[in-house]
Amino acid sequence: MRLLDRYIVGQFSRIFLVCVLGVPFLFQVIDLTDNLDDYLAEGATQAEVALYYVYQFPYHVLLGFPLAALLASVFTVSTLARHFETTAVKAGGVSFYRFTAPVLITALTLSGVALGLTQIVPTSVRKAEEVLGREQTRSRTLRISFVYRGNEGRVYGIQRLDTQAGTLSDVAIDREGTGPEYPTYNVSAPSARWDSVTASWVLENGRLHVLPELGQTLTFEFAELRQRHFTETPEELLARPPTEEEMTYGELGRYINALERSGTNASRLRTVRAIRLSFPFAVLIIVLFGTPLAHSTRRGGAPMSVGIALATTIVFMIVIRISEAIGAGGGVHPSLAAWIPNLLFLAAGIVLMAKVRT
Repeated sequence: MRLLDRYIVGQFSRIFLVCVLGVPFLFQVIDLTDNLDDYLAEGATQAEVALYYVYQFPYHVLLGFPLAALLASVFTVSTLARHFETTAVKAGGVSFYRFTAPVLITALTLSGVALGLTQIVPTSVRKAEEVLGREQTRSRTLRISFVYRGNEGRVYGIQRLDTQAGTLSDVAIDREGTGPEYPTYNVSAPSARWDSVTASWVLENGRLHVLPELGQTLTFEFAELRQRHFTETPEELLARPPTEEEMTYGELGRYINALERSGTNASRLRTVRAIRLSFPFAVLIIVLFGTPLAHSTRRGGAPMSVGIALATTIVFMIVIRISEAIGAGGGVHPSLAAWIPNLLFLAAGIVLMAKVRT
């Protein structure tokens, strides 16, 4: 790496680190100010609230990656331009494209880091929620009248759960099928018990209704029935089921497949899953867009640089939300909807790059 490359990467990296750590901290301070009273009222200690925000920090860092990268690229280019360093570099025979190549390569590396964070963030978010809900869950042994969504599209309706006794009351299990090979069925039983040996629930004295075709119903009565996939422990049923933010890319894919096998439209979740891949690469694309933009609007100093970065980020996030809504509604394929913002800003970045005086 040449001396010039190291100098530019150093400038970019220092600004990026300050922004990627500072912006999430600002987000957390605002969130803490709004919600601290609610957390304490629910019985959380100050130490648990602090640990909650520690676990939430990777999530906020990931959200701040595009903004931090854009701020770093804009400040790096505009600062060098104001100090006439870009003029000196060009006079030395180095084109603008070669001059900004280290920034783009660094942005590509940061996209890889962001992609790795998408696999870490669901675990940290899950732990954060467990911190605030731990005392409440630990203090309860009963759960009344709730619905739990299991694997392969199964939905469990349970009237009463007793974790100490390991029993369920008035259990109803429904699975919507797609035809004779994957039929719809529902199970109802007045009680069920947890078998710790086989780690599964045993339904007692109930009925099984199988609907292989429309208008056809097969009914079976049973003394005991084991649901092979009903393996959630009493403690897991007592806890809040994971949200989509708490699922990894693979877990979200399995959940989507289960919903679609049961006949549920999962376009929104497919779009959310596709964004898990497209969002990290927004770091590279938004830097490609911001670098020539900062060079062409180099007058105005730091306020202008901040304004460019914030305006670009706001527009980018709005486009993400619009494309996500289009994908969820089935207007376009979920994968295409997830990449629309990147494609739009990529096209704009290429146009700006082509117009830069090299």
